[in-house]
Amino acid sequence: MSWLRRIIAGFIYAGVLLAAWHLIVRAFAVPAYIVPTPSAVGARLLRQPDLLAYHAGITALEIVLALIIGSAIGFAVGVLCWMSARVEQGLMPVLIVTQALPVFAIAPLLVTWLGYGLAPKLTMATLIVFFPVALATLNGLKRVPSVYAELAATMRATPLNRFLFVMLPASLGTIAVGLRLAAVSAPIGAIVGEWVGSAEGLGFLMLRANQRVEIDLVFAALAVLCTLTLLIYGLVHIATGRLLSWSPSNER
Repeated sequence: MSWLRRIIAGFIYAGVLLAAWHLIVRAFAVPAYIVPTPSAVGARLLRQPDLLAYHAGITALEIVLALIIGSAIGFAVGVLCWMSARVEQGLMPVLIVTQALPVFAIAPLLVTWLGYGLAPKLTMATLIVFFPVALATLNGLKRVPSVYAELAATMRATPLNRFLFVMLPASLGTIAVGLRLAAVSAPIGAIVGEWVGSAEGLGFLMLRANQRVEIDLVFAALAVLCTLTLLIYGLVHIATGRLLSWSPSNER
């Protein structure tokens, strides 16, 4: 029922926003080549569903692959930093610098090095994804009460068992937050990569439509991207919720 209420509330909010959008465009007589009406965007969605679905599939593939690869790398980096203070001191400045650099500055270089295709877009999205997961993993492991590890030591647990059955379950809540943030950030890297060098994907479609002054198509692609992001975030939210249900601290 909670999910049903959220869905209903989401439709209500979306309806209010669409109505406000329509009224503002009509009241101020905004030209269609600047901001189209919601009905014009909806008409474009209905007129070219195959085109939008094809490019959305390409972008979705990039986002999902980036989430899988970036989350795995971020988790591994977070664990390594937690295991060794020297590794943390050496890696953290590098990780921070990778996030401080503007994505538009990195994207042309990746296209030059990796060529046109999936590789530069996947690399761009992975760079954005792995940092929140790495930081959440490190913080989650650091915040586990020391009494947990001490209790495991008194029970003569091996370091591996201590990590798998004590430290990791106790830090799942924080790691889940990092994964959810990554799910929201991943589309940014994919779209920027498509803007810089690609012949497929929603980013490419928006760029081409903007050049042709097909603003309704740009908004239609944005609507599809928002829907895709919400869907991926919802799936990650459900998956992390199931993951948290396995934690001993959440079995009460």
